[in-house]
Amino acid sequence: MLVKLYVQNYALIKDLDVELEDGLTIITGETGSGKSILLGALSLILGSRADSSVLLEKNEKCVVEGTFRIGDYDLSEFFTANELDYEPVTTMRREINPAGKSRAFINDTPVTINLLKELGDRLIDIHSQHQTLMLHDNSFQLNVIDSFAGTSKLKDEYKLVYNKYRSLSKEFNELKEKADRNKADLEYFQFQLTQLEEAKLREGEQEELEKEQELLSHAEEIKIGLSNASSLLSSDNASVLLLLREAKSALFKIAEFLPNGDEILRRSESSFIELNDLAGEIEKMMATIDADPHRLALVNDRLDSLYSLIQKHRVKGLNELIVKKEDIRKQVKSIETSDERMAEVEAALKKETAALKSLADGISIKRNNILGDVEKKISDLLKQLGMPNARFRVSMTKLQDFTATGTDHADFLFSANKQVEPENLAKIASGGELSRVMLSLKSLLTKNNNLPTIIFDEIDSGVSGEVADKVGQILAGMGKYMQVVNITHLPQVASRGTKHYHVYKDDSGDSTITRVKLLTHEERVTEVAKLLSGSEITDTAIRNAKELLKAAGK
Repeated sequence: MLVKLYVQNYALIKDLDVELEDGLTIITGETGSGKSILLGALSLILGSRADSSVLLEKNEKCVVEGTFRIGDYDLSEFFTANELDYEPVTTMRREINPAGKSRAFINDTPVTINLLKELGDRLIDIHSQHQTLMLHDNSFQLNVIDSFAGTSKLKDEYKLVYNKYRSLSKEFNELKEKADRNKADLEYFQFQLTQLEEAKLREGEQEELEKEQELLSHAEEIKIGLSNASSLLSSDNASVLLLLREAKSALFKIAEFLPNGDEILRRSESSFIELNDLAGEIEKMMATIDADPHRLALVNDRLDSLYSLIQKHRVKGLNELIVKKEDIRKQVKSIETSDERMAEVEAALKKETAALKSLADGISIKRNNILGDVEKKISDLLKQLGMPNARFRVSMTKLQDFTATGTDHADFLFSANKQVEPENLAKIASGGELSRVMLSLKSLLTKNNNLPTIIFDEIDSGVSGEVADKVGQILAGMGKYMQVVNITHLPQVASRGTKHYHVYKDDSGDSTITRVKLLTHEERVTEVAKLLSGSEITDTAIRNAKELLKAAGK
């Protein structure tokens, strides 16, 4: 429960420190005095968004800190899971600096806003007029039913299976779509693969063939050139080798008389050997060169086939074409084996579908089992709240498909008149009727939910007289097993509180600020009298106020 709220530099609040207790706490004040500001400040430590516009003094930071007694609410696991220090008395703090940047803390440990909100949702339920509008939301209505039905454990199991089901459904649909698309392409891919495999592609073949093509295309020209070179090197008439042999013989005769004669002779002999070897190589090459039109035709045909395949598959050469062939092979294999994976996924999907249906049916049974009891209790409470002919019904319909919450759709139906059959609550109920329906729901829900604190912002709007007194009784009854804070303008409700705070504006300084005062018994009599008679407090109003407080045991 919330035991202390500290607010600094927020809206019209300069510095505020409020201590709260068990039971029903009442907050009253003139319209515009700042009651809603208190809720705004509190919402900061529950994770709501804020910026520098909330600052009273624009050059100072805003601080909102709530102190909670949480020892009885099984929250230690939350702290352990989020690596936070667990304290039976825990503080949650939010700071907004002049630049509009926000920081959040739990027990002085920095945390994310989402984590602050997650803890806050387990500690406080703030009911505002906006939340009453949630009665129009079918998902909210279903959550209400689940709170009564106690389906949380089943829903946790359902959610795990549902996530698997969604994942498998997505994979199955993707595989089926891909299979349908690929089966149309399979024949084409197989044709391409067959064509490439029959081509018997080999790395380096293109370069080899292009060199051979070059050789065969110029065979005659090459042979003539080699023949001329051979004749010049080694023919019987004035060939290079003949002349070099004669030069070597002449040098041999004078080598011993010449300086470096042996070196010159050795070089001449080396040149002769080299050129003689070259002449031999040319002779051999001449023997291998032959114009072969048939072979040239074969080479040209093979290269044309390769070039055609390279162009068809839009690659740069034979090596890339070989890679392309392997890619097509993988595509064919993938298509041929996709049916196997699809069968596996389909089998798993059937299994999860069966498990999901079983869990959904179990949740539906629990929901439907409590509908009659809920309808009766809400209808009875509405009768006590001044609607003697009120009927509250819940229409549960079965959905065709699984949703994140099961296979049920809930609609709250309502009628305040005998002659009118219950219809959709959102369409038929007035604002005051919606508030009373929500109060009835909350009074029952809080007994089922282990929630420490609930705060009502004028849940009693639109009622008066005996109905207002009954609202006060209900709120006080809720305060026996949880902390209830209620902002009200009704004296019948205000008199029921165990503590009573008054919110007012203080204009005594340079600026207007909001203050909160814990009322003494005498001050409380005056405040309730003011709610009864307005700004002019009469003796009758004082007597009535005392009677109200006395009747409430205050």
